[in-house]
Amino acid sequence: MDLFRIGFITVTLIDVIDILAITWLFYQLYQIFRGTRAAQMLVGLIVIMFASFIFQALNFSGMSWLLRHLQTVWVIAFVILFQPELRRVLRYIGQNQLFQKIIPSQVSRTVDEVVSATTDLAKRRWGGLIVMQQDAGLKAIIEKGVPIKATVSSNLIVSIFNPSSPLHDGAIVIHEDTIEAAKCILPLSERLEIDPNLGTRHLAALGLSEESDAMVVVVSEETGRISLAHQGILNRNLDEDLLKAKLSRTLISESAS
Repeated sequence: MDLFRIGFITVTLIDVIDILAITWLFYQLYQIFRGTRAAQMLVGLIVIMFASFIFQALNFSGMSWLLRHLQTVWVIAFVILFQPELRRVLRYIGQNQLFQKIIPSQVSRTVDEVVSATTDLAKRRWGGLIVMQQDAGLKAIIEKGVPIKATVSSNLIVSIFNPSSPLHDGAIVIHEDTIEAAKCILPLSERLEIDPNLGTRHLAALGLSEESDAMVVVVSEETGRISLAHQGILNRNLDEDLLKAKLSRTLISESAS
């Protein structure tokens, strides 16, 4: 559908929508880059692209060829020189609520960090007790622990459960992507049919899983074996892949619902 003409150029509705979309995109990029060195380079790139369009419309083949190749070099230089700014853009996109609904990346990253830490603890034969909070609140348990309020990371979890750390006794509680507290005391399971050889960590994991919808990862100090308690069931002798699959299946499906 033709809207109007500018000289020999015909402007359609699609052209207008396309121009508005590109304008909005460059404006958002400029807002993110504003105040950084990348902002000036972004303006230069826009000028080159605009000039290339004009020369192409005027059928200046020589200038069009030159600016087209200069534009390619400019984009490559932009990517190489301004990696931190580009990472900021990607992080901004990832934090957008629309993308978080489509891809629960936050939950996936948390699962990856927990699985990595659990595997490391198992290799070192360091005991660990990691609570993954879901819908049921664990405020009473968190308040009796030592506040951490730090983003989940494998290194931090391993450091907490280092036997020489004053925080290694008890459990850590994770909510979304945050370690809420360490040295938390969990209720022990009192079921009579439980294996009497289970240690305190496993009984604590089972006890909390019976009282809440939390998933509790256990690393045995004696054997280095990994277990997962959920809904009153203890899955034992898990490997890295199986643990990740079980955590992802439950946590990611819950966050997407």
